[in-house]
Amino acid sequence: MRTNSPKPQKSTFSALASSLNHVGRDMYQGFIHTTQNGLALLGTVAALTLLVFGMRADLRTTAEERLLSWLLERQEAQQLVERDVEVEPSAIERVTAGSLRDLTEQQAKVTQWLSKRYRVAPEPLAALVSEAYNIGERVRIDPTLLLAVMAIESRFNPYAQSPVGAQGLMQVLTRVHTEKYEDFGGELAALDPLSNLRVGAKVLQDAIRRSGSVEGGLRLYVGAVSTDGSWYINRVLAERLRIQSVAQGKPMQRYVPPAQAIPVTAPPVQGDVEAEVRPGHTTTAMPS
Repeated sequence: MRTNSPKPQKSTFSALASSLNHVGRDMYQGFIHTTQNGLALLGTVAALTLLVFGMRADLRTTAEERLLSWLLERQEAQQLVERDVEVEPSAIERVTAGSLRDLTEQQAKVTQWLSKRYRVAPEPLAALVSEAYNIGERVRIDPTLLLAVMAIESRFNPYAQSPVGAQGLMQVLTRVHTEKYEDFGGELAALDPLSNLRVGAKVLQDAIRRSGSVEGGLRLYVGAVSTDGSWYINRVLAERLRIQSVAQGKPMQRYVPPAQAIPVTAPPVQGDVEAEVRPGHTTTAMPS
């Protein structure tokens, strides 16, 4: 009886392996040949290009100009993208706030007291207190007076608006003092806390200068034309005295002598101060 021999199967495998080996060798040689021909072609094109540009100076100049123009356009586009990214502020950069750690001891005491009294977060108050002290030094106005005016006028609400159109922390009549907001970006800056404080301090400074006294300046500021304005003056000065006591660490004074009728030495000028356009002005602060 005859049996199958494994030799033919081995021969088949050997033939297949040999075929695959020949195919792989042919593919490798074809790749090498194609690569060499491609490099040779690329070198030939490069050589011809250099030869043409070498012989034709006008073509070389045109190519250089186009390349330079393309590079400049890409650089400008990249700079625009980077500038747009840098201009966009983060939320913390947009908000008007500060840290109590950055304040002096007196300023921190005032901030904490005002925060509790008017139920306002201490961080935005810290920025206002710091700015009030900076402005007060520049325009020679007691910073506690600026803080007292803000307290009586708006209770530190930067979006407060009176029936007659006085706006912001210092309740400045925007339509009268439009030009003062130009350096801050226009009329809408009246609702920016720091811009309103700076403009309001300027208006109060002008009023004090024109009247010759703080009491007279407050009377002009509130627009008390037909009255002596003592009701407003008393509230502002009483609040200033409380703030001063807090800053100095002294006991709070409960009694503040009432202000006397203060004559204004110079009549207000239309458009310069608010006396002629804030008749019957009312404040929004809590009673003393």
